Amino acid sequence: MAQTTIPNDLVRFIMLGIPSVPYLEAMLLLRSEADYPWDAKRAAQRLYLSDSVAQSLLDELCSKGVVEVTDHQAPLFRYHPQSDELAQTIDLLARVYAENLIEVTNLIHSKTNRKAQQFADAFLWKKDP
Repeated sequence: MAQTTIPNDLVRFIMLGIPSVPYLEAMLLLRSEADYPWDAKRAAQRLYLSDSVAQSLLDELCSKGVVEVTDHQAPLFRYHPQSDELAQTIDLLARVYAENLIEVTNLIHSKTNRKAQQFADAFLWKKDP
């Protein structure tokens, strides 16, 4: 499969809107079965995560306008982006991720690595001049 360059707008979306690879995988999983309502247990089984982590991901996707709650008692979630623009961006991300898995995951991990390095740097002792 030929690798394509990730468009700058999509790089920005990934850097600002995708906090982790599990978040991305959850989003794309619900997108792939958009007509099916998901609960945390089923999502956890498909993503190889704990129920509580899956629930947190579903809640976060809901707060970001990617999924909606279809049953508040269960709760059940369904892929339903809040805007056409968001849906189109996620569709593009799904295509690019399929072609550039490593490059996309490296982008996501680079944010985490950068934050960890900044945190570690805060504890460095500096010599007085």
